[in-house]
Amino acid sequence: MINTSNYFLLAFELLGSLGLLIFGMKMMSDSLQKLAGPQLRHILARITSNRFSGILAGTFITCAVQSSSATTVMTVSFVSAGLLTLSQAISVIMGANIGTTLTAWIMSLGYNVDLTVVVFPAFFFGLLLIYNKRFRFAGDLLYGTAFVFFSLVLLSATGKAMDLEHNETVINFFSSFDTSSYSTILIFLALGTIITCVVQSSAAVMAITILLCSTGVLPINMGLALVMGENIGTTATANIAALGAGTQARRAALAHLLFNLIGVTWVLCLFYPFVDLVCHLAGYDSSNPAQQTSIPIVLATFHTCFNVTNTALLIGFVPQIERLVCWLLPEHKEEEAEDGFKLKYLHSNLMKTPEIMVLQAQKETTLFAQKTQDMFGLVRQLLNEKKTGKREQLISEIEKQEDIADKTEIGIARYLEHISDDHLSSETKNLVRALLREISELESIADSCYNMSRQLKRQMESGKEFTDDQYHQLQAMTIFTNDALTQMNVVMSGHVEDHTIDESYRIENMINLMCKRLKEDNIKAVDEHKYDYSIGTMYTDIVKECEKLGDYIINVMQARFGK
Repeated sequence: MINTSNYFLLAFELLGSLGLLIFGMKMMSDSLQKLAGPQLRHILARITSNRFSGILAGTFITCAVQSSSATTVMTVSFVSAGLLTLSQAISVIMGANIGTTLTAWIMSLGYNVDLTVVVFPAFFFGLLLIYNKRFRFAGDLLYGTAFVFFSLVLLSATGKAMDLEHNETVINFFSSFDTSSYSTILIFLALGTIITCVVQSSAAVMAITILLCSTGVLPINMGLALVMGENIGTTATANIAALGAGTQARRAALAHLLFNLIGVTWVLCLFYPFVDLVCHLAGYDSSNPAQQTSIPIVLATFHTCFNVTNTALLIGFVPQIERLVCWLLPEHKEEEAEDGFKLKYLHSNLMKTPEIMVLQAQKETTLFAQKTQDMFGLVRQLLNEKKTGKREQLISEIEKQEDIADKTEIGIARYLEHISDDHLSSETKNLVRALLREISELESIADSCYNMSRQLKRQMESGKEFTDDQYHQLQAMTIFTNDALTQMNVVMSGHVEDHTIDESYRIENMINLMCKRLKEDNIKAVDEHKYDYSIGTMYTDIVKECEKLGDYIINVMQARFGK
């Protein structure tokens, strides 16, 4: 008989083992995302409207990173960044639910196979790799895997040491519930949901469920109810992460919750026949005590059958699920700050994986580039506007946009600095450097637009007008400059591999040649007294700003092409 002090010790061993399991799963997930980050990024980013490819992608990625929460939050982040549509995200989430069943099979393996023969060698070789800079992520992966397996060994040993199958108090407690009653199933369903929401790890709750069921203390029906609760509870992570994000991100997280709620609802309606079918598939007979060791297999089989069948049933209803979440969460106009500044894609409470954060920063930088061209469009309007009141409004708007550009540069830079605090792959480091260079050059483009508006303001205040020839030459120069901005945004909005930098070089060369000619013509015109020196200075200052702007565009393009 185990005394009270021993139970306290075993309870701490159980909690410590669960903590080790959660830590190992997180370490595995993080290291896999860093190792395969670019590939995961490309897989998700290239998903088409084909819902079946979305399911396969979600399944593959979740199997790879061993965390449906990581995949779901990643997917929500992609929706927030505008890289996935809501319907694409729903299919990925369905796949994530299938992929997470691999975790249950790993758990069942730990209770049926002696893993100590691989745990300690994994610790040793993982430690060696961690201290090798080139292979440190692989070392983290091996170390995390070793922690997971070691925690399973400890949990199995602790379960045996607790000897719960001979503890009358525990047996009587669980025996007080009627396993044939739906109220009992609902109680344990709610319990599984609450515990998973609290500990934020369905793997830990699955480990407890397997431990209790394999000792014979917890009847199989109650254990399967806990598994269903885990499916609902695991959706909490994505929904919490999406709280501060945009409407589309919240809809994606809600779709995950609805998907699992619908699945749990139909399984509850067919609970006992469905359980019998699963037990038959797993070759388990509840009346045979000798088959107690196969219970972890039954739990893993149930988890797999539940998620695969639920996905098969709902795959044809993705549009309806999309419409339902859109109805439940209608679009609201997002509030902006008084000065109009707001970062659209950067949400600090979403996925903290550097690979995903870089994608969001790229999306924000692309939007920044589009805004600089819009700002240059205001300068072109100002150049052609004759009404004083309208010109003053345009000048005021350009000043406001220049201030927003400064804040945008700082906001993106701080976000990228936060990414740099983590261990990054060499590819991600290069992307961060490129983005820092891009936002600096984009802010310089905004400065050039502001400087042009200042020159046009000086010209307006002086009461002097440009000659018709000067107006025509400035309009021609701004057309070339706008073409360069358009080409820059075409490249930044698409895939780099689909474009070349040659067209930008060609346009910049034309801007430089035209600038040189206009400066020479200006000197000649002032010398011939066609207009006075002051208006000629304002004219050439605008021309020079267009030349500078062209150079800044080339710098952005070179950063994007890695040159």
